[in-house]
Amino acid sequence: MISNQILQNTIEGLKSITRVDLCVMDTEGKALAGTWVGTADYEAAARAFTESPAESQVLQGCHFFKIYDEYQLEYVLLAYGASEEVYTIGKVAAFQIQNLLVAYKERFDKDNFIKNLLLDNLLLVDIYNRAKKLRIDTDARRVIFIIEMISDKEANALERVRAVLGGRSKDFITAVDEKNVIIVKEVGINDNYDDMEKAACDMLETLKAEVDAEFHIAYGTIINDIKEVSKSYKEAKLALDVGKIFFNEKNVIAYNTLGIGRLIYQLPVPLCKMFIREIFEGKSPDDFDEETLTTINKFFENSLNVSETSRQLYIHRNTLVYRLDKIQKCTGLDLRVFEDAITFKIALMVVKYMKYMETLEY
Repeated sequence: MISNQILQNTIEGLKSITRVDLCVMDTEGKALAGTWVGTADYEAAARAFTESPAESQVLQGCHFFKIYDEYQLEYVLLAYGASEEVYTIGKVAAFQIQNLLVAYKERFDKDNFIKNLLLDNLLLVDIYNRAKKLRIDTDARRVIFIIEMISDKEANALERVRAVLGGRSKDFITAVDEKNVIIVKEVGINDNYDDMEKAACDMLETLKAEVDAEFHIAYGTIINDIKEVSKSYKEAKLALDVGKIFFNEKNVIAYNTLGIGRLIYQLPVPLCKMFIREIFEGKSPDDFDEETLTTINKFFENSLNVSETSRQLYIHRNTLVYRLDKIQKCTGLDLRVFEDAITFKIALMVVKYMKYMETLEY
């Protein structure tokens, strides 16, 4: 169904060209859009017209036209005036709205197809048959982007994202829930993941400039066949979830950069708790004070380099060694030893994951 605003914009545009007043009514005679006041006087005439077999008729000094959605009567169009010229203009306006109905119906069909494709609700034979019918290229390279909009204001995320990013005709912008907007983006034959990262960052900057909200963007791997769209969507969805846990400082996250976080996210929570108990004997690696945790994270960032870490923390080398010795005494793990450092790093990530899962339970 075409929105009333689209209908209003259409007939206002036609009036500005033709100087003829127009009105679109539903089959009950209610005005949906119009360019003159007093359309309520024609409600009874419109209802009577819908019952007549005529496709056009002059009633109360107006030309009336029927507009169909396939074989179902959808609208009644009024062109103000009874002259032959007004009749011609009315026929042109009815034809324009008829074409709008077809275009919006095709857009709805495509949107419905893409949603079912993302959710893996279609048989393989149906995918190719419907794609052919809707004139969608099945062999194009594509990638799925998921955009999460976080805003305190009431907003239709899908329509707002479409308004800002809906310029490319070969891309599909849709949603399968109220939280996230999905972009099925067609990419060039030579585009790689550096190009995808740039595209995501460009989307983020454009959205932030146009919409007062915070955004997170995640994307999956590049696929070469339309049947793999659901695979890239699942990857992007996983990237969005994992990114919130392990990369919360990033607004753009790619599936192929999740690393070990992807593995930890798929572990059952009881197994994670068992791991923490076995390694730390009931303690938790994040029980340290903020200064110690900052030291640990900075030590990891600098690839276990004592000199560089102490320089960046503005502390003496011996002070850093003292802190590392203190951690070893508490946990039994010497972070200067690669194997112990890996164990501690994984443990920190596991604790982050468990805490995130706890928040979902409430």
